[in-house]
Amino acid sequence: MSATGIIFSNIHDANLPELTRKRTLASVPFGCRYRFIDFALSNMVNSNIFDINVIAHYNYQSLMDHIGSGKDWDLARRSGGVKILPPYITAYANNQNSLYTTRLEALKSVNYILDKITSDYVVLSDCDVVCNVDLQDLIKFHKESGAVLTMAVKNLDLDEKAAEASTIFYSDENARITDVLAFPKKFSGKADVALNISVINTQYLQQIVMDAIAHGYTSMTKDIILKNLETQKYCVYKFDGYFACIRSFADYFKYSMDLISDNFARKSLFNTKNRPIYTKVRNSVPTYFSPDSVVKNSMIADGCRIEGNVENSILFRGVKVSRNATIKNSIIMQDTYIGEGTYINCVISDKNAFVRDGRLLSGTEEQPYFISKGQTL
Repeated sequence: MSATGIIFSNIHDANLPELTRKRTLASVPFGCRYRFIDFALSNMVNSNIFDINVIAHYNYQSLMDHIGSGKDWDLARRSGGVKILPPYITAYANNQNSLYTTRLEALKSVNYILDKITSDYVVLSDCDVVCNVDLQDLIKFHKESGAVLTMAVKNLDLDEKAAEASTIFYSDENARITDVLAFPKKFSGKADVALNISVINTQYLQQIVMDAIAHGYTSMTKDIILKNLETQKYCVYKFDGYFACIRSFADYFKYSMDLISDNFARKSLFNTKNRPIYTKVRNSVPTYFSPDSVVKNSMIADGCRIEGNVENSILFRGVKVSRNATIKNSIIMQDTYIGEGTYINCVISDKNAFVRDGRLLSGTEEQPYFISKGQTL
């Protein structure tokens, strides 16, 4: 029961433009020391999938720097390993070389790789999903069901705004998909929402991509699944662990704060037996806390220097918090400097920012104040 992994790194960049101006969504920092792609890579490695392809389009320098040879995920291998696929080697995707917006367009652009896959199954994963899922169990369910495609879903209670950004699947008592609602308007209530993780038979994947190239199809949901519900068996796999889908800047702030306030979220992601989340290892010094510092209910990475007050916040590696500075309800990314007497509340600071002494910066939970990468205030 062999499987190959394919990860889409750029598809949802537009959902988080503040943080993807100079990087892919896959390499956006999350949870004190991780990147979004760490969850997709770790899910695959923990499920014995060691042949992984990452489809990129642009702005993927930071992604390459983060993944490197793949050794931190045990993917530095002679056979298999992790490969970042350059964009549009073929001319199948689109003539304008614009950013693809669907998985099918992305798969069409790397058709030359799909033809070489010899595994029985292919696991497809987006990078806007934060979860810790047993993909071996998903593949086993897929095989036993006899389906050609199985979508991982979670039953959620949606309001209208969340529903408009979701793909909803209906299924029968045998888990066979009977209908699909893609980004429905004016829908609310409980529904099975796609995790943007799926497993598909390799031969079927190769077939539908060639068919999409021939007919100009662009959407896996509308052009493939909906058109073939009667003739092909598609199933859902119901996941009951913690799941976060980052659809906006406010979502990024909310789900980051969940790591502090939600014990279930933290345990599901980082304390699941035999399924650790791996990331790039850095040999940083321990964080220094001065005698006058006060730190409450926060996640703080190594290499920081804390001389002020930090409460209900997430600090990445190398952050410097000066004397009498106060940070509350905020996310401060790597190597940011916070000056003396500064007060920060509901702020997201990208890497290498510099906040001078005595500044007062405040946003709200729905609209956090943003400091861009390398900015000085």
